[in-house]
Amino acid sequence: MGKIVLVTGGARSGKSRFAERYAARYGKNIAYIATAGIYDEEMAFRVKLHRERRPASWKTWEAPYDAHEALKEAGEAHDMVLFDCLTLYISNILCAVEDISDSARNYRLVREQVCKLIAQAEENAGTAIFVTNEVGAGIVPENQLSREYRDVVGIANQLMGRAAENVYLVTCGLAVDIKKLGEMV
Repeated sequence: MGKIVLVTGGARSGKSRFAERYAARYGKNIAYIATAGIYDEEMAFRVKLHRERRPASWKTWEAPYDAHEALKEAGEAHDMVLFDCLTLYISNILCAVEDISDSARNYRLVREQVCKLIAQAEENAGTAIFVTNEVGAGIVPENQLSREYRDVVGIANQLMGRAAENVYLVTCGLAVDIKKLGEMV
């Protein structure tokens, strides 16, 4: 049974860098699953920074959709898979639906996709590190898409957090394993 590690935190908290260091420290043969699409110059810059930090020996899968299939393929040949990131993956899922107003369908769809990722990570022999954003600590967004996104990401993070052996909260470039400190709700 594979091990799941969840790394969460706010924007620019250092969570991806922490996850990369974790993978390099504990993995021998490392795969990287990228979920971001490049739609503008700002996102191209962010992706460039991530690519420059990764060693050339890491094999990369681009998986904006059906990422559980990339996770299966990567897990067959690698002992460590870094999935960056769950929140962008969920954004891709929500942006692909025709009508964002069906909250029940959106919750069900995101839950199904996250459960597929969890099941595949558990089926793989190695470790899967999932990077995600903590998006629920701010004010209530003023538009429906943003509220829907915040809510389904919160549900996805809870599902992944329950399945994970370790859950690291990263802030100011520092990580603490909050699963060791906390109680499940």
